Amino acid sequence: MTASYTRRTLFSLAGVAGVGLAVAACSSGDPAKPSATGRSGGSATPTAKPKASGVEPAQVPLAGGVTVTVSGAGLAAVRGVTVGGIAARDVRATATKVTFTAPHQAMYTAGDADVALFTESVEPSPSVNQSSDGNGSNANDGQSGATQDSAGATPTPTTAPTPDASAAVATTSLAYAALTAVDRQLQYAMRYWKDYNLAEYGTMNPIGGDCANYVSQTLVARGWEQRDDWYSRDAGAAHSATWTYCPAMDPWLSEHASEFGLTRRSLEERDKVRVGDIVFFDWNDNDSPDHTTIVSEVFTEPDGTVRIKSASHNQDGPYRDLDEMITVQHPGGTAWFHTFDA
Repeated sequence: MTASYTRRTLFSLAGVAGVGLAVAACSSGDPAKPSATGRSGGSATPTAKPKASGVEPAQVPLAGGVTVTVSGAGLAAVRGVTVGGIAARDVRATATKVTFTAPHQAMYTAGDADVALFTESVEPSPSVNQSSDGNGSNANDGQSGATQDSAGATPTPTTAPTPDASAAVATTSLAYAALTAVDRQLQYAMRYWKDYNLAEYGTMNPIGGDCANYVSQTLVARGWEQRDDWYSRDAGAAHSATWTYCPAMDPWLSEHASEFGLTRRSLEERDKVRVGDIVFFDWNDNDSPDHTTIVSEVFTEPDGTVRIKSASHNQDGPYRDLDEMITVQHPGGTAWFHTFDA
């Protein structure tokens, strides 16, 4: 009896042990797979920390407009990008790369710019609409009346604030450079919109306004050469009417449109306008231009409206809003363009 009991007991214990082993085997799981608890069986694979390891191209035009690719890891969550603090458009992200359209450099100045990647979208916005009636001129676009900042107030930015770079999940950098004719034109325009290039071209403000003189200068910076029917010499002491006088410059551009690669366009064709194009304004809609500027920014509002800003003298400003000029400043005014075909 004793021996029999002992054997039964042993078999019983072995059975219990077998169950215990089976339970233990179920509890431990597949050792090749991590457990959810993150203990002895391992832990869940962590999400890769966002990292930017390269940017292509590393150099972009001052006018922007080119597609930039940032390569790296853990980038799938990126939704917004700023370059030099300016929001980029067309942001697309995968785990290993982010692409976007580079914005123009804020003041068309060459140099390095930080590229910051954010997990929240960054809404592109128009630039600060600066303006003044300064530099010794009492004229306001060739006509008396209120200016954008006639009360002496500081111009109000129309941009939504961009996120601080410290909130970026990854950063890198690229360089802005004057790579194209348009870059050189706008680089000049931004350098001299406020501080006139008096040594080379003088100022026409004492004889009615400097707007056409300024636009002509930017065209030289773009690559145009002075000629017998379009010139300024001796710091502006000698000049052609086509260089300094809107009613002479506008038809001259039309007459030589094919030679210069220009197309005259109406206000309704604003979707064809690009940075560097020429704008003429007629304040009283009498078919004679009163003012001219150089386009410095073009963007599309969420509702589809194409907005155009331009740089000018008399009134001096780098980003003056076209629609404000012909509705607020000069109600009933109109505008048209000479656009570059290439």
